[in-house]
Amino acid sequence: MPGISSRVGLLSLLALLPAVADEGMWLFNRPPVRQLESQYGFKIEQSWMDHLQRSAVKFGGGSGSFVSSHGLVLTNHHVGRGQVEKLSTPEKDLLAGGFLADSQAGELKCPNTELNVLVSIEDVTAQVNAAVTPQQSVEEAVAARRKTIAAIEKKSQDETGLKSNVVTLYQGGAYHLYRYKKYTDVRLVFAPDTFAAAFGGDPDNFEYPRFCLDMMIFRVYEDGKPAETPDYLKWNAKGAQDGDLVFVAGHPGRTNRSNTLAELEDMRDHGLPDRLAQTYRSEVILSAWAARDKENHRRAIGMITGVQNGRKNSQARLEGLLDPAFMDHKAKDEQVFRAKLAKSPEWKSAGEGFAKIAQTQKDADALNDRDRMLESGEAFSSTLYAKARTLLRAGVETPKPDGERLREFQSQARASMELGLFSEEPVYKDLEVLRLTNSLTLLCEKAGVADPLVAQIMAGKAPHERALELIEGTTLEKVEVRRALYDGGSKAVDASTDPLILLAKLVDEPARAFRKQSDAIGEVSVQAHQKIAQAQLALGGDTIYPDATGTLRLAYGVAKGYQSGKTVIPWTTTFSGLYERSKHEDGAPPFDLSPVWRDQQKALKLDTPFNFVSTADITGGNSGSPIVNRAGELVGLVFDGNYESLVMGFGYTEVQARCVAVHSAGMLEALKSIYHADWLIQEI
Repeated sequence: MPGISSRVGLLSLLALLPAVADEGMWLFNRPPVRQLESQYGFKIEQSWMDHLQRSAVKFGGGSGSFVSSHGLVLTNHHVGRGQVEKLSTPEKDLLAGGFLADSQAGELKCPNTELNVLVSIEDVTAQVNAAVTPQQSVEEAVAARRKTIAAIEKKSQDETGLKSNVVTLYQGGAYHLYRYKKYTDVRLVFAPDTFAAAFGGDPDNFEYPRFCLDMMIFRVYEDGKPAETPDYLKWNAKGAQDGDLVFVAGHPGRTNRSNTLAELEDMRDHGLPDRLAQTYRSEVILSAWAARDKENHRRAIGMITGVQNGRKNSQARLEGLLDPAFMDHKAKDEQVFRAKLAKSPEWKSAGEGFAKIAQTQKDADALNDRDRMLESGEAFSSTLYAKARTLLRAGVETPKPDGERLREFQSQARASMELGLFSEEPVYKDLEVLRLTNSLTLLCEKAGVADPLVAQIMAGKAPHERALELIEGTTLEKVEVRRALYDGGSKAVDASTDPLILLAKLVDEPARAFRKQSDAIGEVSVQAHQKIAQAQLALGGDTIYPDATGTLRLAYGVAKGYQSGKTVIPWTTTFSGLYERSKHEDGAPPFDLSPVWRDQQKALKLDTPFNFVSTADITGGNSGSPIVNRAGELVGLVFDGNYESLVMGFGYTEVQARCVAVHSAGMLEALKSIYHADWLIQEI
């Protein structure tokens, strides 16, 4: 298995290599037609793209796809595990034991779950840009842009009934209106036990070879019946083969490939080190609490997994930015581009944007830690506090015209906001106290206990004592209490004596002041990036794709292994490798298998492909993305990248970086031989 030593110099290689064939997270309304035809002889048909678009599903911060005409949705176990946690109880832990509905009637309804399917895309760049003029102050530009975007979204939503979001692309170089069909009746159909789904745990996370059944199946309903979804992906039982051209349709969260050198330096020197320090702290605190008893573990394991995932991700990204060769290459590329702009009468002014962006980084860093933590919520890590602030701000924002509200309270976001606010998911007060104690301690460290506002927040108490007082004193865990406050508006919230509501009131004004400052700084950066992006698009043509934004993208690549040092890493693993790995580690956690996997070993076709890798260009948010072949058939399910791929937030490489997926043949074999899901297999 590849170790840390094999990763040395990866970013140096990345920085010195020319652009490679399979790069790109392409817009569905601007696919890589020329590249695919010239590189692979594959001609994209519009009908192929439309079918794939309507088959793809946005699942929270991840991805998924329809795999039957009756609303079955395939995604990752780690994408859907939050729903399984909400459906679990101390008596019946569905993470440990897994779940398979015996029929449609046995499918479990998931609380506050929203899935979205992209219906259409419209370019609204001209409308948004027309709202901002050179004569406006920064504050006026922020307000004008916000008002215009809100108006576009509301008009679209009113006319179509579809969820409508204006998406910023190319760092402000373009604005596209995305319309989504929304599903809020989502039910759990199948979840493997977590031993199989997350085999190898944190040690194997972002590594390869892998042996994970990281899959989960849900179903969407409309009017109490399974939704009709005529666009779905047909399951290819053979799956991907070595060297096959494959495609990924998913929702990559965020990349920073178009960031300037100044922005990357700020991430290297401030953003990522701060995030890592907080991540390590949270991981230790949560892990120690979870180790006390099995119920603590059940409650906290989802958070721990997320924190561990973030820690590895941030560490790899920081390593990339600490590579001098990569940063030197970035600096030289930027110098060449700026020199080209300086010689162009049409785009000369775009070059001024680099200095403006560098200044915005200094301005943002000058905002103190206290203000940053108040608005971001880092000082108040609590589900119940987040609901308190939502209630407070909803009362204030709702009476305003749509375009003057904070974005999360505008018409296009209201239904999603209410879904979360009134969720019946369980809230564990002991875990809330633990998390809030940690974040209040961090606030005291960062801002200082002598800060007047910090002193008011702490109310003369130590962090644990204050957290205990706040959480034990609140009643916001009750849905009916939240509903009454929301329906009553500002009048009801103002009259409330709930301690978390009072805390939210105390913090709201300075938090809003920070947000206003931050928005103003951001507007300067947006305008500068906009001019740079327009120049890049004009000069780069169809070779330019935007950074990931959590919206639907098309990536492509080939199923292909790689070399780590002198070791050749095969493109696929098998079930036999799973059992060998477990045996090699003496079955110790996290390499242990559940009884059903131990008992059914002989029933499995052990040479079946299980996990595989490809050169497809992915990042966080692609989890749960379907992988399809030339015919648009499902051949795999993205669930991870290897460690070497984590640097691809800054630049693509296929030297060792790989997209890691569950093979369609492996999923089918597990459903058949381990879980005996015959009725489900017949539907897919």
